[in-house]
Amino acid sequence: MQNLTSRYNYIYNANVILSQHQQELTEGYADNYDEILPVYVSPEKYDVFNSQPAESMPAMDEIIKKARVILLEKSFGNYVDESYLLLGKANFYKQNYFNSSEYFDYTAKNFPNNKKSYIQALDWKARSLMQLSKYSEAALVLDTLSIAISEQKKNKADPLATIAQIYIHQRMPLEAINALKEAIKSNSTGAERVRWTYILAQLSEQLENYPEALLYYRKVEKSSAPFEMYFNANLNRIKLNAFMSGVKLNKQDQLLALLKDDKNEDYHDQIYYQVAETYIRDGNFDQAKKYYQLSVRNSTKNNYQKGLSYLKIADLNFKHFRDYRAAKAYYDSTTNTLPKTYPGYELILKKNQNLQYLTDRYEIISSEDTLQSIAKLPEAERMAKVNLMANPLIASAKTTESYTANPLDPFQNSNDKRSKNKNTSSTFYFANSNAISTGYNEFKKKWGNRKLENNWRQSIRSSAQETIQDINKNYSTNNGKVAGGPDSLLAAAPDSAARIKAITASLPITPELMVKSDQKIIDAYHEIANFYLQELNDPKEAAEIYQILLDRFPNNNRLASIYYGLFLVNKTLDPAKAEVFKNKVLKDYASSTYAKTILDPSFSLRQSEMETVINKKYNDLFDLYEKKDFSAVIQQADEILAASPENYLAPQFAYLKAIAVGRTNHVDNLITEFEKINTNFTEDKLIVPLVKEHLGYINQHLEEFKKRQIALIDFDPNEPKFFGQQFPATAVVSPPVTNAKPLTPTKTAQPAVTPAVVPPTEKVVTAEKPVAPVKVAGIFSTAVSTIYYYVVHVSDGSLTLSSSRFGIGQFNRGNYAENNLRHQLKEFDNDQLIFVGNFGTFDDAKTYAEGIDPQLKQIMKVPANLYKSFIISKENFEKLSSKDILDKYQEFYKNNY
Repeated sequence: MQNLTSRYNYIYNANVILSQHQQELTEGYADNYDEILPVYVSPEKYDVFNSQPAESMPAMDEIIKKARVILLEKSFGNYVDESYLLLGKANFYKQNYFNSSEYFDYTAKNFPNNKKSYIQALDWKARSLMQLSKYSEAALVLDTLSIAISEQKKNKADPLATIAQIYIHQRMPLEAINALKEAIKSNSTGAERVRWTYILAQLSEQLENYPEALLYYRKVEKSSAPFEMYFNANLNRIKLNAFMSGVKLNKQDQLLALLKDDKNEDYHDQIYYQVAETYIRDGNFDQAKKYYQLSVRNSTKNNYQKGLSYLKIADLNFKHFRDYRAAKAYYDSTTNTLPKTYPGYELILKKNQNLQYLTDRYEIISSEDTLQSIAKLPEAERMAKVNLMANPLIASAKTTESYTANPLDPFQNSNDKRSKNKNTSSTFYFANSNAISTGYNEFKKKWGNRKLENNWRQSIRSSAQETIQDINKNYSTNNGKVAGGPDSLLAAAPDSAARIKAITASLPITPELMVKSDQKIIDAYHEIANFYLQELNDPKEAAEIYQILLDRFPNNNRLASIYYGLFLVNKTLDPAKAEVFKNKVLKDYASSTYAKTILDPSFSLRQSEMETVINKKYNDLFDLYEKKDFSAVIQQADEILAASPENYLAPQFAYLKAIAVGRTNHVDNLITEFEKINTNFTEDKLIVPLVKEHLGYINQHLEEFKKRQIALIDFDPNEPKFFGQQFPATAVVSPPVTNAKPLTPTKTAQPAVTPAVVPPTEKVVTAEKPVAPVKVAGIFSTAVSTIYYYVVHVSDGSLTLSSSRFGIGQFNRGNYAENNLRHQLKEFDNDQLIFVGNFGTFDDAKTYAEGIDPQLKQIMKVPANLYKSFIISKENFEKLSSKDILDKYQEFYKNNY
């Protein structure tokens, strides 16, 4: 009785449900014919297209329920093994792959004599392991499975297909072909046979066995294949025939002939794409680009195909046309269109982010050139030009306003004859208010409340599309002083008067401002040329940019670097020229790093080793400083400075010595040491501002300092800033700031007394500004916060960061003395975070980052490859609890900020 009820009440019905689900899964999956098709459709693919959460699958829950009834109530029957198989399959389709692999493993180990169940268990266990990306474990299971099926005549098709799948993953097409051929012979169903035949054709084409690939494509065409598979088989057959025949005149015509068939209307994008591919093979890149663009225009349903076409156009612009700005735009479109699972997606994203570097600098050059050309006009013409730019004529503006007032009524003009009958019944859609209302409601159901604007479908915008939002944000934060060119100013200012004011304020109308504008252009060209040379490995383009820079600014401050770059460029392009530039560097800039590198190619390596040694010496000296062994600090600092007076940390060694002198001597000696620093290190941007701050404070309280035998009498190793701690009676402890102005670097010495202990500022409010769209990825969000931190992530938990934190404190006190910035430490198992705050807005934190990042080499006393910096809101910071989450945030930061 248990066997009877188990078989017909539970096993049969569960298998019917499973078969229906598998059928739905196959029908709901959109194959990507530009890749080798998967042998079987995985659950993730199905869920992506059907938006069905894996955990809420009533059909699979029903199978699990039936299987458990057998195990609990009918365990004396013969269907216990099949119950475990059903539990495994249901968990597999629910994407609980670990559970499913355990069920299949249990079945294989406990029912080895039931060959049918044993083979199924091994087969599905291997599939589960592959879904978990445990391919080495899956391969071992399939080795056992191949031995088991070698003794069988039946039930071999599915296991052989699974074996073929792992061969495909391992890029072993020949072995995959052999396994699939055996699977087709072993009683495969009609649908399986067609799919596997198409895969055989793809694998044969990959092996360049074109006759066999053609044979299989023809078989698919003659079978009962779905139309899309039939179409792609036909397309590939034409492509291979043309390729094998070597005929260059008619292969495009054969493909374009497919456009005439009405059945192929939805596949025009793929046809144009294949035409472009034939032109690529012929080396006709202009025609290829034309047909890739036609593919994009005709891609109405297949976003994957559109993404591939975008990628091909981007690659053409990047590799063949050397149009990097156009390439950047197409890579933007590619990353917004292709799924993140596309092979090589991360590489495309990285290339896109690198090209943003070029785009930003070309925009700087264009902006400064435009502003300079306006500034050189006579005043009357200049103001006319500014007025024209601030108030551009847009013919469609009024029309747009009339249509955006009410999205349900596009005919709002009372003079329009069509509006008189808008409430009457009509077959014309826009004259029927009921139809419009219904359509609007359906639109909201599908798309939600979307703003009427260009590209409204895109939830993720490219960098170019978000430029206006970024400019608006910058304008509001900088009180109308917008970085960027006239177009930026035009977009950012809220009204005509403000736009005129913003553009006028940005014009370089004085010689000083013109010099600054020129320097921005020089720096941008220099960075572009270096990027072409070092990152893109494009010496020809780098040489052109260097030459443009020399032609425009023959006496610029980057000549040593430019001549060295031209020397490197011409080593392969023109050795004679290379020799000329080499001699220029050696003669005119003999003491530069570039000259030393030419004479000794290992100079950079030795320089890095020297920096490591200097870092260690500084850390050792700082340890003595913390232990209050001031006489040893003075002695060793003198020795180090005498041995290497030009080392890159020399100002900091001198500063430690000065503080040690202050801890042991009269204030006159301290002042002498500080003045030496000002004299000896005029170009330093980290220590000198801090020393000026100290001297300003000492001069204000000189009489009180003079009365002491020792200048600096207190010492707090956690916050070593002497000046606020000397006069506790007059120190003012600032309350939490509730209406603070935006963060402003301190450029001169401030007379105000700095408190010994500054309470953490938990709320900083700045002026209101437009709110950017919130982007969410996992637990992180770009939602606006009232508190932001600047973070330095050190990926080594064993390092002592006291000296590095001291360096950050030096920077803060020298440049942001009025802002009460604090730096603290947060530790993980093998990672440490130094975080600085509090900043009231993201832009305040960004301003701070732009100031401190160039100084990090001097500040951080750890190897450069071990640290990186980023900005984070307080809400996101509180979610950082492990190395894994920290890495995910840094990826989120890179993608969204």
